Amino acid sequence: MKAAALQCLLVAPLLLLFPGFSQATIEYTVSVANPDEHIIRVSMTIPDAEERTIVQIPAWNALYQIRDFSYRLQEVRAQVEGGNAVLRKLDKQTWQVAGWKSRRRVTITYGAEWDEASPFSTQLNGSHAFINFAMILMYAPERRSEDVRVTFAGLPPDWKVGAQLKSDDSGRAFTAKNYDDLVDAPAELGRFDEFTFDVRGGAGTARIRVIAHAHQPLSDGDRQKLQSMLSRVVATETELMRDVPFDEYLFLYHFGEGGGGMEHAYSTAIHAGSIDAAMGVTAHEFFHLWNVKRIRPRTLEPVDFTRENWTRALWFAEGVTSTYGNYTLLRSGLWSRQQYLADLAGEISKLEARRARTWKSVEEASLDAWLEKYRAYHAPAYSISYYNKGQILGVLLDILIRDATQNRKSLDDVLRHLNEEFARKRRYYDDSADIRAAAESVAGRSFEEFFARYVAGTDDLPYDEIFARAGLRLKPRTSDGPPAFEELAEATPLARRIREGLLRGITDE
Repeated sequence: MKAAALQCLLVAPLLLLFPGFSQATIEYTVSVANPDEHIIRVSMTIPDAEERTIVQIPAWNALYQIRDFSYRLQEVRAQVEGGNAVLRKLDKQTWQVAGWKSRRRVTITYGAEWDEASPFSTQLNGSHAFINFAMILMYAPERRSEDVRVTFAGLPPDWKVGAQLKSDDSGRAFTAKNYDDLVDAPAELGRFDEFTFDVRGGAGTARIRVIAHAHQPLSDGDRQKLQSMLSRVVATETELMRDVPFDEYLFLYHFGEGGGGMEHAYSTAIHAGSIDAAMGVTAHEFFHLWNVKRIRPRTLEPVDFTRENWTRALWFAEGVTSTYGNYTLLRSGLWSRQQYLADLAGEISKLEARRARTWKSVEEASLDAWLEKYRAYHAPAYSISYYNKGQILGVLLDILIRDATQNRKSLDDVLRHLNEEFARKRRYYDDSADIRAAAESVAGRSFEEFFARYVAGTDDLPYDEIFARAGLRLKPRTSDGPPAFEELAEATPLARRIREGLLRGITDE
């Protein structure tokens, strides 16, 4: 599915919601003058605005957390062309502009203070700016489907702008088909390294763009190392999915600042201490290109920027993405099989150490993602991680599918099935129900009990029984060291084939 197809997928629900509005262009000017003050100045112009126009700023973005970006705003004012505007705040994130009778051009101005180094935040300082647009730009709720244009102003002379958006010749103005597309493409402003390259594989040619912000420019060796790592990750995952759903994809790195990554439709923003530290995050975030950005649960659509979007599917959208992030490191040769098995044993140990696993299911943990902003929630007595348990469930499900099909099919086929039946057909899936149906279709057997006991339920995971089918045994933690896997020499021929298939990413077909 190319860029135009995805844009239709994302915009269509909004057009259905607001069919009476003709398409126009909502204009934003974003000024980063005086960056040491950390105040981003925004001007939003709405053409043909009706009296009592409503504008809002999102309450959440990037993280499944209500963060109330409105508290960052200051000096919110409104002007109306040829008249007087009356600006009234209605709630914590909503304003009404009124005071005229016919359609007029309305301009709203304000400042937004940000200086947080994170892919989930926004930062402006003397070194650079990283902008998640949803954290600084208001929108008109009834006009989210209209074209938008952002023009940057006040940049220091040696700063440039990078974003995976259509830009004009100046490189300072960017357009998107609607507000949702805009806020799914963060921007980097400053002095940064930038390069592009192509990755060729069985799925076709992938055009990769890299922007890297660091305290020191990348050396030739660092650039070669980064490109080599990215080439392996991109080739492995596009060949796995047999799909390249983009014309160009942007990896936006911040080295030496914090950690973590955030996926977007055609890009990802990653903070890491080093290129080595970025490896696992890169593999995870790039797989989100399919799982969650295109293979997407219905419960996350349409995005409601004012309140929580509740979903039970994060164990798959995030957890199984972690399954494939680690599969990618292994299959690409970036990890050895010993590293992979050691990491998997460590993940199992983390889950077993959390008392909440005995009463909180991975589906419930997905719903409770919105509680993660509370420090106490992370205690072992209160929560489990849908990343952690979802990753383990992905591996167990993979083994069961391989066992049921004599190693002719795998979880890879489930992901490709979901891509074909949902992403390419512009459909959203029904949380765990459609995931289970896809697995059953591939494996030719029922997974009703597996999903009831281990996804919706809280039964202990049957490690010994399932790993034995892959010729593996999990040895428990001892005083001398952490838990570890051993490869069973006495495994059956099928179990040995499953083990090799699992660790090499192959099937017997």
